[in-house]
Amino acid sequence: MRKINMHASPSWQKTLYIMVFCQVITSIGFSSIFPFLPLYVKSLGSVTSLGTEVLSGLVFSSQALTMMIASPIWGAVADRWGRKLMVERAMFGGAVILLLMAFVRSAEELVLLRTIQGMITGTIGAANALVASIVPRERSGFAMGLLQVGLGAGVGLGPIIGGAVADAYGYRAAFYVTAALLAVAGVIVAVGVQEHFTPPAKTGRRRTGFWSEWRHILASPGIVVTYSLRFMDSLSRMAFIPILPLFALELMAEASGVNSFTGLVIGAAAAAAAVFSVFFGRLGDHAGGRGHRRIVIVCALAGSFSFFLQVWVGSGWQFLALHLLAGIAHGGIVTGVSALLARYTHCGEEGAVYGLDNSINSGARALAPMIGVSIAMWLGLRAVFGAISLASLALWRLPRVVTCRPSGRDANR
Repeated sequence: MRKINMHASPSWQKTLYIMVFCQVITSIGFSSIFPFLPLYVKSLGSVTSLGTEVLSGLVFSSQALTMMIASPIWGAVADRWGRKLMVERAMFGGAVILLLMAFVRSAEELVLLRTIQGMITGTIGAANALVASIVPRERSGFAMGLLQVGLGAGVGLGPIIGGAVADAYGYRAAFYVTAALLAVAGVIVAVGVQEHFTPPAKTGRRRTGFWSEWRHILASPGIVVTYSLRFMDSLSRMAFIPILPLFALELMAEASGVNSFTGLVIGAAAAAAAVFSVFFGRLGDHAGGRGHRRIVIVCALAGSFSFFLQVWVGSGWQFLALHLLAGIAHGGIVTGVSALLARYTHCGEEGAVYGLDNSINSGARALAPMIGVSIAMWLGLRAVFGAISLASLALWRLPRVVTCRPSGRDANR
């Protein structure tokens, strides 16, 4: 007999669709500043002796590092005070911080605000926790797949919108648009989402400290392996980003189209991941916990094969086709990992679970570019894709040691 999710909301579908829509809006907002952020750093100038390259790196890494530290804390707070409240905190807090970025006077001030942004935002982890707490467990793959569609759509549209606004009205205007989008998403959540949250003290569940809760989660069967899957997948997806324009330049005869081609490669892979996330989510739900595990294994093998072939490509269209395959595989992995987390942990711990998940993802995002650049410097650009292929093989091996019987979601009462 399956364990019934007592936290599932009768209006979970409405909440899910609202959160997917808000995921699109917030993803557009946060990703819209990526194309010109290094150029904004250069235009601001430095008040210290730090170079533009160093400051550009700090703008990205500082946000990821502080989010890695703050996400587990916010996740544990969500389990005590409500997941909807944490979604609003991330959205409204992000709106304020992004608005302030339009008024900075130096690159150092921008780095400081990006550092604070990592401490108070984290919309993806907050949204995952809220959705996981209200969706029936047997539909968790479908729900996480839809959230991934929203994320992919936003990441695909955001750079285009941000670049167009920056070209037309300047860099600072793009931050106004971003802040407005985040504020609108926060209002929609505040008005449209109804969370029937019961604090742990009223449910009879003993309230524990943050460390105790995290230790309990990490001790659950399958959790450490599933988090390892998330780390390796995020590491693989981000390691090649810094060298992608250089590799595209090596493949193309005309240097004038490198930026467009690079954008096409990233956008096509993101779109493929978003579309296939729903497909893989539904497919995994039909087979229960075993389905998501098998999908992760198959997609990891497909991703490893794709990146291995990318080492040997000789033209742009070959690289685009193989990267499209890698995007499809990524859609199955990212959705499968999120669904497994929903099944392997106990009701009432969603905030802490996805807070830790967001922390691990942020740590991988901070580390991956440095690894990719180091491999490229030592062994060449193509060696980066070979290393990613080996990392994907680790993704294939890890799920094989995960028990197929989730401990928290599907155990008998």
